[in-house]
Amino acid sequence: MAIVTDREGSKYCEIHRGNTSPLGATVFPGGVNFSVFARDCTGIELLLFDHLDDAVPSRTISFDPRRNRTYHYWHTFVPDIGPGQLYGYRVAGPFDPRRGRRFDPGKLLIDPYGRAVAVPEGYDRSAACQPGDNLAVAMKSVVADPRGYDWGGDVPLKRSYSGTVIYEMHVAGFTKHPSSGVPADRRGTYAGLIEKIPYLVQLGVTAVELLPVFQFDPLDAPFGLRNYWGYSPVSFFAPHAAYSSRKDPLGPLDEFRDMVKALHSAGIEVILDVVFNHTSEGDHQGPTFCYRGFANDVYYSLGPDGDYLNYTGCGNTMNANHHVVRRLIIDSLHYWVKEMHVDGFRFDLASILSRDGEGRPLKNPPILWDIESDPALAGIKLIAEAWDAGGLYQVGSFIGDSWKEWNGEFRDDVRCFLKGDNGVISRFAARLLASPDIYGHQEREPEQSINFVTCHDGFTLNDLVSYNVKHNEKNGERNRDGADNNLSWNCGYEGPTQDPAVEALRNRQVKNFLAVTLLALGTPMLLMGDEVRRTQLGNNNAYCQDNELGWFDWSLLDTHADVHRFARELISTRLLHSDAIMVDMALSRLLGQAKLEWHGVRLGTPDWSHESHSIALTAWSGNRRLVFHLMVNAYWRPLRFMLPPPQRLPGGSWLRWIDTSLPSPEDIVPWETMPALMENSYLLPARTLAVLIARGPRRRG
Repeated sequence: MAIVTDREGSKYCEIHRGNTSPLGATVFPGGVNFSVFARDCTGIELLLFDHLDDAVPSRTISFDPRRNRTYHYWHTFVPDIGPGQLYGYRVAGPFDPRRGRRFDPGKLLIDPYGRAVAVPEGYDRSAACQPGDNLAVAMKSVVADPRGYDWGGDVPLKRSYSGTVIYEMHVAGFTKHPSSGVPADRRGTYAGLIEKIPYLVQLGVTAVELLPVFQFDPLDAPFGLRNYWGYSPVSFFAPHAAYSSRKDPLGPLDEFRDMVKALHSAGIEVILDVVFNHTSEGDHQGPTFCYRGFANDVYYSLGPDGDYLNYTGCGNTMNANHHVVRRLIIDSLHYWVKEMHVDGFRFDLASILSRDGEGRPLKNPPILWDIESDPALAGIKLIAEAWDAGGLYQVGSFIGDSWKEWNGEFRDDVRCFLKGDNGVISRFAARLLASPDIYGHQEREPEQSINFVTCHDGFTLNDLVSYNVKHNEKNGERNRDGADNNLSWNCGYEGPTQDPAVEALRNRQVKNFLAVTLLALGTPMLLMGDEVRRTQLGNNNAYCQDNELGWFDWSLLDTHADVHRFARELISTRLLHSDAIMVDMALSRLLGQAKLEWHGVRLGTPDWSHESHSIALTAWSGNRRLVFHLMVNAYWRPLRFMLPPPQRLPGGSWLRWIDTSLPSPEDIVPWETMPALMENSYLLPARTLAVLIARGPRRRG
């Protein structure tokens, strides 16, 4: 028996028991079934609203624990409502933090399984942190029925990793800058991204890795700023409403799917950066808007005194291996694959998912094996950021056979070597070959290593070669936030400069980094805008910079057209000739069968010493019809490299493909126009990378 109260306060009784499954708000003929998990509470009310900013619900349905509760699931069926209905919950129960219980009957809670979230213009995060009612200024869930969308035959692309180039990007930041050319009402939206798909196709990337698109709290930021990156999740099912150009509550669902369908039509996969390690509710001083108010000690990892364990640096840690939270995560992944057609997931601070409820690392974490072995997720890209803020570092030891890993060692060692550090040469060589020192023991494919030099978190590529130290003053934390060890080098001057020599060196270094990332064995990932030297003016933690500092400035396409062309040519050639390298083979076997020769400036005598700043590598393709000769001079003076004799080569001569010291378009040339080299040596200027090619005649037929 559910007790229903209308806006005027009159009560009447209806027998609508409802079902425990499925969780969330599910549309059926004649009405909607509601089901939610809430342990240890004493009562639940379902509140229905006519308008987003209403301070009083149109109907309040009080659940009868004798008929509307089964186990810890509270459920009812409400007739004569449907998609678009605004709703939320109020949950009563003991407030006993030492025992992990923090019920607050004054707070409106969104549905943990809600498929859409609406945010009122007067949304107030602080009201959810303080005692009292917050109905008028709280986020609200929206009843949605995702089954009616016309996909037109679209399915996830399931592209192989060997043919993948990832582009990490921000949905809003990609088009929010006025220079994007996108109409003002679509800038910073899913629809705006659709308009710029031709740019992605021209660049040649095959997958976009979107910074979080789950609904997040934009006010989870320092005072006066807004959360921009989105690593502050509110819901694990609802697409972020502010990224939609449509103003109706269900608009974000269809607009997101329109974007996915359009990207798939262009041959581009969609990978979501997902945050299952914490929520925006923060610690004990944070707001109560969902999980804390339903079952605090279930959803979060707590210490013996009820305090929040913080292995994320964000105030709380999801209790990912609790059976209820495991189900939530799996159901979320299923939803985004089955109903939203995404192609993969990058798991933020994925090592959190290997901890138990008390924070201890598990040898066989249930949630990770649930994901690994789930047939609905087979073939879906699974990428781990295999560390957390609590010191757990699992690069090279993350569990399972399906997971790929962000290779933080690649980032650090490539940065160190190209800026001229000592003692890095052996590690740099390993990074070129998919890090066999990290992954070779696992009998896994080379693409297990996601190779990147920059990502959203840290300097952009331009800033990596323009700043020695971070400049995060605009974040309002006195430059204390963000990493201090950036392994960067400003090329002789801190920040923007008109000095042509410094600018030329920076341009060359940018191309060196791009070349190493895109030539190394593994799966390459580029950061949005690095191909045009996008800058954040030295801010290495722009999570709260929803302004031109964090947006893609499209005028840079003209300013740095040579870098854009360089990146485009590299990507195109990599994908065109990816079959020249043996694939579908374990890294250890690949390197065991490959014909590789290491050199220094003299043939066959690589310099592995502590002070070495140069290396050369000759590599034959699997069919022996292509030979690549890579030379890298990270030294501050020119070096002359001896070349393997041409009579040993298919085609009988070396052809120059890349030389980052040369002006565009000589810095990288199409394979059809590569100039032949007549000398037996090559003078490589300081801080320059070059690649020579030898190839036999093309097969006919």
